[in-house]
Amino acid sequence: MLTTSVRGELAAELARAERDRVAVAPLADRYPGIDVVDAYEIQLLNIRRKLDDGGRIVGHKVGLSSAAMQQMMGVDEPDYGHLLAEMELFEDVPVDTATFLAPRVEVEVGFVLGADLPGADCTEDDVRAATVAYAPAIELIDSRITDWRIGLCDTISDNASSAGFVLGRGRVAPGDIDVTAVDAVLTRNGEVIAEGRSDAVLGDPLIAVAWLARKVATFGVRLKAGDVVLPGSCTRAIDVRAGDAFRAEFTGLGAVDLRFV
Repeated sequence: MLTTSVRGELAAELARAERDRVAVAPLADRYPGIDVVDAYEIQLLNIRRKLDDGGRIVGHKVGLSSAAMQQMMGVDEPDYGHLLAEMELFEDVPVDTATFLAPRVEVEVGFVLGADLPGADCTEDDVRAATVAYAPAIELIDSRITDWRIGLCDTISDNASSAGFVLGRGRVAPGDIDVTAVDAVLTRNGEVIAEGRSDAVLGDPLIAVAWLARKVATFGVRLKAGDVVLPGSCTRAIDVRAGDAFRAEFTGLGAVDLRFV
């Protein structure tokens, strides 16, 4: 467990790393006593700072939602981060890679909430009832930690490596599709580079969103109507290069594009 002052110092360090695009050494290497509570508090310090500067929360994301990633990190549950309005990307606006350190993309089935979710007692049925639509999504992740040498507390402190997200135009009501059986194909510059299926996310993305609602409630946060929720990636993360044009296609859900310059 870290002191309040050390948490503040590390939050400021990560904020500078994001602003100046200069990565920092892994936190856990330098502070072996750091734990998950420290990490979430560090994350929240920077989220509150951004809100004080006029930022706005528009959703949340789940990370480490695949069994393979949890095994790699040595954990038995996912983590989460906040999505801010400044992170929203658009299909028709190219993204400048120079504004990030080591960007990667992930393919996700996005949830758009039409009602608030309950907190500690949230179930998958609650999520299904509150979701107004699923949407094709690409998440842009980035690490303010050198060379992506992240442990669990590093990525949580760093807002779950969040950097941006884009939703495609498609919207499908929950009753019109089996969200556990959505196949996803990611192409880069026309070449297929990753394939996956939505049940790679804890067996069912609804489970990930319900877990998220329960988890954030312990920090006094609620998932609200209008929020976008990214439950986790259907595929492995793919490195981004300037000039790349990505397209993710989802069976029954549509497609989403994201270009980089």
